[in-house]
Amino acid sequence: MSWLTRVRQSIPFIAKRDTPENLWHKCSACGQMIFVKEHEENQYVCPRCDHHDRVGPKVRFENLFDPGSWTVLPSPEVAEDPLKFRDTKRYPDRIKAARAATGETDALQNAEGTIDGQRAVVGVQDFAFMGGSMGQAVGAAFLAGIRAAIAARCPYIIFTAAGGARMQEGILSLMQMPKTTVAIAELHEAGLPYIVVMTDPTTGGVTASYAMLGDVQLAEPNALIGFAGQRVIESTIREKLPEGFQRAEYLLDHGMLDMVVHRHQLRERLASLIGYLAPAAVN
Repeated sequence: MSWLTRVRQSIPFIAKRDTPENLWHKCSACGQMIFVKEHEENQYVCPRCDHHDRVGPKVRFENLFDPGSWTVLPSPEVAEDPLKFRDTKRYPDRIKAARAATGETDALQNAEGTIDGQRAVVGVQDFAFMGGSMGQAVGAAFLAGIRAAIAARCPYIIFTAAGGARMQEGILSLMQMPKTTVAIAELHEAGLPYIVVMTDPTTGGVTASYAMLGDVQLAEPNALIGFAGQRVIESTIREKLPEGFQRAEYLLDHGMLDMVVHRHQLRERLASLIGYLAPAAVN
């Protein structure tokens, strides 16, 4: 036995300490390292640069509704692979992977509850679920949320986050535009408000279908909002677009939004809007 082996064997074994892999979060905007717990407590907003990270339905509902007041509404069932679509993967396999990653049935989830004592139905799109893309399931969930709001005589609030229509459903995804437009008309006929909160990113068919049809249009700071991409527009009009084009603040300055609201003030602002637009929604 060599002296090196004897020395090595004489060193007592110390078990490796278990350290959580998710102790830190790196801000995608400024690169700042933030404690995950601090990030969660700050509603997923960077304390250094104020970047608003993307969040899913569960976080939205917990931060928005009064504690213990909300329940998730069931998602309508639709044909999951109507076109038998396949690219590099089968469409059902993509849906299965998205469900495993997010714990959600599809890209739009509704919940009913109270915001500062005022009843509301809230829909939240999750960009983590196939880019928040709009297919038949999203259209059906949107319609179900509207009709739940009509039944409860309260506003419908939608948080949009999407890359557009879902290509795996082809023309069926584009057919969700008239469905959602008619649903909004039903809400208006019932005398109830439709409030849109656009988050990063809100683009493509979702923008055209229901994101730009709100009675009041809100957005989170610096959210990307538009229909076609910036490069597509520049190549079409053959001009350089201005700085900040398609960002929430630019759209506010040019009349496409009513207000840009920080996530920390969003609950209070929505409660005020419900009070103004639907005073009968008090629980």
